[in-house]
Amino acid sequence: MRFFNQRRRFRDLSEQEVLALAISSEEDDSRIYRSYAEALRPEFPDSARIFDGMADEEDAHRKALIAAHRVRFGDVIPLIRREHVAGFYARRPVWLTRNLPLERIRAEAEAMEHDAERFYHEAARHSSDAATRRLLGDLAAAEARHEERAQELESTHLDTPAREDEDRQAHRQFVLTWVQPGLAGLMDGSVSTLAPIFATAFATQDPWTTFLVGLAASVGAGISMGFTEAASDDGALSGRGSPIKRGIASGVMTTVGGLGHALPYLIPHFWTATSIAWVVVFFELWAIAWIQNRFMETPFWRASMQVVLGGALVLAAGVLIGSG
Repeated sequence: MRFFNQRRRFRDLSEQEVLALAISSEEDDSRIYRSYAEALRPEFPDSARIFDGMADEEDAHRKALIAAHRVRFGDVIPLIRREHVAGFYARRPVWLTRNLPLERIRAEAEAMEHDAERFYHEAARHSSDAATRRLLGDLAAAEARHEERAQELESTHLDTPAREDEDRQAHRQFVLTWVQPGLAGLMDGSVSTLAPIFATAFATQDPWTTFLVGLAASVGAGISMGFTEAASDDGALSGRGSPIKRGIASGVMTTVGGLGHALPYLIPHFWTATSIAWVVVFFELWAIAWIQNRFMETPFWRASMQVVLGGALVLAAGVLIGSG
C-alpha cells in the first residue's frame, strides 16, 4: 500500500511533525487570506480589511507555534505540509478561488476555519498520547477563536451600510458579467432562430431536416454571439467584468435559446413535434420577459412587447415563408 500512497498517516507523525504541520498550515492560510484581500481590495475594500486582519491572526499563531517548537525541539523545523499527510484537509489553489464572488469567498474562509477545527478535534480524539492530545486540542481551540475573531473583525470593518453596499456591488457585477450577456444571448438565440427553423419545418415537413437546421442555426449563432460579446468590450472601462466570462454566458445561452424549439423535432411525427415546439416558444418568450423584469428592472409590459410580440412576428414570418 505504501508503494501506491506515499503520504504519511497522521497517527504515524511525531509530536514535532504535528507541530511543524500546524506551522506550515498557519502560513498557508495566512497567504490565502492575503490573496483574498488583494483580490477584493479594488471593489470591496471593507471586506479586504477583514481578510487582512484574519491573515494577521494566522501570522500571530504561526509565530506562537514556532516559539513553542523552538522551546521543545529546537530551531530546525521539519518540512511537512498538508499534501504530505493522508486525510489532511486540503485548500483549493488560489487560481481556482481568485474569481469567486464575494459571498463565495466569505463562505470559503469560513469553511477553512471549520475544516481545521474539525480535523484537530478528530485527531485529538484518536490520539493516545496525552501531550499530543493536549496539543491538538489547543490547535482546535485556536481555530475556533479564529472564527470568533473573524466575526469581530467583520463587525469592526463591515457595518450594515458597508455590507449592504458591497452586496449591491456584488449583485451589480453579477448582472453585468453574467445576466446581461446571457439574457442577450438567450433573446438572440430564441428569436433569431425562429424564422429558419419554422420556415424549414413548413417547407419540408421533415422533422429530422428541421432539427439539423435548428441545430446548425443554434450552434452557429452561439459561436458568433460568444465571440462578438468577448471582442466588443474588455471590461476595463465599462466595469462589465471578464470578456471571457461574458462571451461564455452569451454564447451558451444563445445556443440554449435556439435548441429549445429545435429539440422537439427529434420527434418523428411532424405535427406533434411542431405543436410541442410552439409550446416551448411560448414559455421561452415569457421566461425571457420575466428575466428582463426581474434582473434588468425592465417594466413587465415593455419586456412583453419587446420579446413576446417581436418573437411572435418572427415566428409568423418563418411560417409564412415556409408555407409559401
